[in-house]
Amino acid sequence: MTLCVTFSLVTGIVRAVSDSSDDASPVTAARGSDAAGGGAPPFRRAPHKPQEKVPASHAPLVHSRPVKVAIPAIYIEAPVSGLGLDTKGRLGAPPLSKPKLVGWYRKGPSPGEAGTSLLVGHRDTATGPAIFLNLNALRRGDTVKVTRADRKTAVFTVDEVKTYTKEKFPDDKVYGSTGRPELRLLTCGGRFDKKHGYAANVVVFAHLTSLKKKAA
Repeated sequence: MTLCVTFSLVTGIVRAVSDSSDDASPVTAARGSDAAGGGAPPFRRAPHKPQEKVPASHAPLVHSRPVKVAIPAIYIEAPVSGLGLDTKGRLGAPPLSKPKLVGWYRKGPSPGEAGTSLLVGHRDTATGPAIFLNLNALRRGDTVKVTRADRKTAVFTVDEVKTYTKEKFPDDKVYGSTGRPELRLLTCGGRFDKKHGYAANVVVFAHLTSLKKKAA
């Protein structure tokens, strides 16, 4: 089974982050990222180009870390752990020993908060299929439910699913703010070869549409 090395590519998110580099990530970057993925673009601190504003379906929530994600359409229910950046400004990945774990970029918005929140997961590892194997099967109108530490579940509706090659990955479109609470799910995609890894990324675009509160 092939190794997913997508996360060496995901660097556009750091554009909106402060210059602080003391990020003690609890996870490691995917092994073999440079050799198989070609490395990440240089760290860029220029501000995002704003996206076109769109009407919000639900008011933003306060900050609260995600603890679980459920995607009924593809039978996913998984724990979520925080991710940071490595020394090269690349987003880390969930440990390869935990292929069913989803990672959240913890220096960005939490799911449901104003802005664009990012969840990432492996497509597969050397031991077999991983949590986001079928992410590209999602369709417009499917739901993504993120349970947060404040016992609220933010429900997102999928707007579109896109696959982008490494060379044409649109940082501003994927990570930029649209003026409403948004969610992005990312994993590997496209053609795979042993030398370069996966050629593309699968990106799910979704926005907050409702909120569920867990009974006390």
